Amino acid sequence: MTLHRSLLPRAIVTLLSASSYYPTSSTFLVPRKHFSTTTAMAVNAKVIDSHLHIWATASESTSDYPYSSPDQTPPPNLQNVAFPSALLELMSKAGVDGTLIVQPINHKFDHSYVKNAIKTYPEKFKGMMLFDPSLSPKMAIDRLEELVLAGFVGVRFNPYLWPDGQPMSGTCEDGADGSGMAVYRRCGELNIPVGVMCFKGLGLHYEDILNLISKSPKTTLILDHMGFCALNEKGDQAFQQLLSLADYPNVMIKVSALFRNTGDVDQFPYDKVRKLRFEPLLERFGAKRLMMGTDFPYVLETEGEYEGAVNAVKSWLEGEERDAVMGGTAELAFGKWEQTREG
Repeated sequence: MTLHRSLLPRAIVTLLSASSYYPTSSTFLVPRKHFSTTTAMAVNAKVIDSHLHIWATASESTSDYPYSSPDQTPPPNLQNVAFPSALLELMSKAGVDGTLIVQPINHKFDHSYVKNAIKTYPEKFKGMMLFDPSLSPKMAIDRLEELVLAGFVGVRFNPYLWPDGQPMSGTCEDGADGSGMAVYRRCGELNIPVGVMCFKGLGLHYEDILNLISKSPKTTLILDHMGFCALNEKGDQAFQQLLSLADYPNVMIKVSALFRNTGDVDQFPYDKVRKLRFEPLLERFGAKRLMMGTDFPYVLETEGEYEGAVNAVKSWLEGEERDAVMGGTAELAFGKWEQTREG
């Protein structure tokens, strides 16, 4: 099989004959090459939003890009504001150079809308696919490799898509890796990060996350939205677990969706989130393991909206730490966004 170089993400893959975990054909992906932290932070620092979503408008959903089911229709006030050109306009106003689009649950495992956005604006958008736990290990790895070739540079594990009681790190009846663990290992081989969304609380998934880390130390694991550790008693307990993950060098944290961590005691510009969540994370993990994200379009429903969320995190830092959290860490994890904004 021959693929033109224009179809391949920058330095992520070439197709070579080799042995591989769960081989899928006579040709295989090889690891995406990371660049050094020194290089990353020294080159013309970019602002990268490491976490947001796009989805089809109401009219688009009736033709080429249907929602996965009626109950996955976006909220009415956000349904028609999360298309690529609207996002690009907000990015330009906020001084954001590039974004990582996380596959939205609204389209579930149909990645065509995000894939088209990446193809149309490759210098602005990269993608994080949504893992499908219903697939067999072999089919799941086939799907991973297909989407890597289409420009996706990360995988999202949503633990609530697994059947009740089944862990992400689980095994098959014969003791072999389940599909989640198989893909997690393969991501380690390809240098593709795996993001985990602990929407109902980190504590529910802490042991499962430790199992993932221990079974595949090569894989980079990224916790979304500061682990959903809200400013309350339950969140405080989970936050201690989150801090303990700093002992594992392959764990990174998204400083994203600040509004999801306020509890009932904070609001924009998130001074308490800064003091009680961000500053301890910065001390334990360091700037080169933290990355800014907004959670667009949901952030549009909050005070400050998109630009305010970007500037809040930016105001908490200076110098090399700011360059890292605002974009350098994302480029370390997902590869460089090739062009900076104009002007």
